[in-house]
Amino acid sequence: MHSERESMVESSMRMTSQDSKRDADEIRIINAAQRDPRAFGDLYLQYVERVFRYTFTRIGDVKAAEDATAQTFLAALESLDRYREDGHFASWLFGIARNKAMDYFRWHSRLIPMEAAGEIPVEETTLAQVIQSEQAKALSKIIQALPEEERELLRLRFMAELTYPEIARLLHRNEEAVKKTIYRLLARLHSQMEDKNE
Repeated sequence: MHSERESMVESSMRMTSQDSKRDADEIRIINAAQRDPRAFGDLYLQYVERVFRYTFTRIGDVKAAEDATAQTFLAALESLDRYREDGHFASWLFGIARNKAMDYFRWHSRLIPMEAAGEIPVEETTLAQVIQSEQAKALSKIIQALPEEERELLRLRFMAELTYPEIARLLHRNEEAVKKTIYRLLARLHSQMEDKNE
């Protein structure tokens, strides 16, 4: 028991050290990009996949999500000199991505659920794949019934891969409240999936 606790503490310390190194690297890249826009490419490479996944699940159309992603990075590059080095770059960047997705809806006046965007056709029909596909469809229906605010929390946590502090900062909410809301939401989804499988 004692060694397990020591192992958990060591693991936590390693993760904190890795986070600190990653944050220091990101600050260095941001500072370089503020001096020379060509250095912005490193930030782009670090975040483009996450920004695309987030905008795609908001918009539901590949081409429009690609456009929104490009607009997000263009806006970020243009306003990078106004970014304040506060260790919250991801929150700042995804705030821009949220605005670009909302701009899309203002122009197109329609909502596409994130779950519809995530459906992938099944090519092989093995039993395991059929079951997985059916479970994905059931989960998709449950998620579609959620209020937009809860779907947005899921997008930010699982598609954008933001941390709880980053989500809290982006949404101007308390970190503990965000964490509890997401945990309760996941527990509710799990319970609803179990009810459907009975």
